[in-house]
Amino acid sequence: MNKAELAAALAEKLQLPKTQTERMIEETTEIITQTLKSGGEVNIAGFGAFLARTRKGRTGVNPRNPTEKIQIADVTVPKFKAGKNLKDALKEKPTA
Repeated sequence: MNKAELAAALAEKLQLPKTQTERMIEETTEIITQTLKSGGEVNIAGFGAFLARTRKGRTGVNPRNPTEKIQIADVTVPKFKAGKNLKDALKEKPTA
């Protein structure tokens, strides 16, 4: 499911115009992004948590010259930790 399909499903479920649900999704992702950039976390009870973690730098190999070592800098990466309700829902067998 992509963003447009999510907006359409949300619009149908909430009986709202699709343009309004598209804006809701855009604003939600913007808020999550800004919160992570500022070092915070976003917890959605039962669903999961969005976090930003710093991955330590390391020594790597230059792909253009495998004999040359390069230093890879620290980088901040997004993480998602699934909540219990989401994990439990995925464990359930689908009904046919």
